[in-house]
Amino acid sequence: MSELRVLFVSPECAPLTKTGGLGDVSAALPAALREAGIDVRVLLPGYPEVMGAVDAGREHARIAVFDPPLQVRLLASSLQSGVPMYVADCPHLFLRPGGPYQDGALRDWPDNAVRFALLAKVAAILSSEETPLDWHPHVVHCNDWPCGLTPAFLRHMSDPAPTVMTIHNLAFQGNFDPAILPQVGLPWSSFTTQGLEFHGRLSFLKAGLYYADEITTVSPTYALETQSEALGFGMDGLLRSRSQFYKGILNGIDENIWNPETDPLIAQCYGAHSIEQKLGNKIALQRRMALPVDSSVPLLGVVGRLTHQKGTDLLIDAADDLLALGVQLALLGRGDSQYERRLQGLAARFPNAISVSFGFEEELAHLIEAGADMFLMPSRFEPCGLNQMYSQRYGTPPVAHATGGLRDSIVDCTPESLAAGTATGFLYGQPGIAGLVDAVRRALSVHRDSSSWLRIQKAGMGRDFGWRGAAQRYEDLYRQVAGVKSQNGEPGAKTG
Repeated sequence: MSELRVLFVSPECAPLTKTGGLGDVSAALPAALREAGIDVRVLLPGYPEVMGAVDAGREHARIAVFDPPLQVRLLASSLQSGVPMYVADCPHLFLRPGGPYQDGALRDWPDNAVRFALLAKVAAILSSEETPLDWHPHVVHCNDWPCGLTPAFLRHMSDPAPTVMTIHNLAFQGNFDPAILPQVGLPWSSFTTQGLEFHGRLSFLKAGLYYADEITTVSPTYALETQSEALGFGMDGLLRSRSQFYKGILNGIDENIWNPETDPLIAQCYGAHSIEQKLGNKIALQRRMALPVDSSVPLLGVVGRLTHQKGTDLLIDAADDLLALGVQLALLGRGDSQYERRLQGLAARFPNAISVSFGFEEELAHLIEAGADMFLMPSRFEPCGLNQMYSQRYGTPPVAHATGGLRDSIVDCTPESLAAGTATGFLYGQPGIAGLVDAVRRALSVHRDSSSWLRIQKAGMGRDFGWRGAAQRYEDLYRQVAGVKSQNGEPGAKTG
């Protein structure tokens, strides 16, 4: 085991709790780091699903935080991958039904500021001289706004570990009433534009971006985009000022889970050398979604949140033009009620061409990836995206707006890339109906040439989207920020 120790702090981790890509990353990246010999340990809040996976007898410490005091039990267990896990058990804040951030009616928990300030404070305690543990991290890795106060807390503590702050989506910032500052123990002097203040609010994300030693995000293109006014969500100036400490590292996927050759959730397994068996999944998907079974009709798949960011409205508005091209559409997702109503209306109007399923179902998500002919991602912006990687691995070329991680992970089909055997999908430049429809039309034109389409499928299936490369880049960053040398070097923080 390397001398490098990392505390990985996250508000979610699949399969225990997941609302999007962050949950997948928080499971897969620590596992890849551990395989690389790094002593990484994950800190999660004690949600019901997390508590159900914890051995309640393994209490390591009790910690009192804030004023008035909140009592936290620190429990130890491990993830399915074997990565050690710490759980901040505070039933008053976390042991409740619903999701990590919202209740069952999709309303934000009114005490989210205190809930995630507590997670950040526990992370800071474990990463400072105040830790009750013998184990002391060289680096604490914070993920998204719920962990953003950790670097701010550490700024006021003794022997703090250096911090890495990762932006998974800059649009979610955790902006709250600053009145909680005295309760959570942060000084009013930190509530300035050179600190926690953001348009009169206390911004958890800004705290992380301002105080962290290093900042990362989930793709190189998104790192550039977030430094622009268009996609900076008001924080582009701060990110530009810290650009020398800011880099994009493209996420990976778990290639054991997303592998069409061994996937137990699809109707028929297949690989690049048996791609003709993919057809069994298309037929199974058409049956599952109550669409006419017809192998000759191009089937377009969509899986994801139904939101403005994801371009759901663009997809809805483009539906008539897409159907005029002679396709079927299978969609799985949940999100804004207005989009769900409009999609229900489309499915009622075109029952033989459009089928939608609301919610999230892992088995159906895998079947769509395997059974669709192509996969649509009309996102206005996409920090990284994972579905385009799943799609390529499953021989289902993605059609996507050229933004963020989509641009970084899809090789657009051009005459040159097709001839070179490197094309893996179809990108378009402007987020809008015309760009989406034109890209689908272009994809359908290539789809009619079976040999060209097979070349695109095989190129995508041959891509390496595993976590090994990203884990190496994170290890290099950890060692840089902590001053830990690769071989027998002096650690940058005290040993434990």
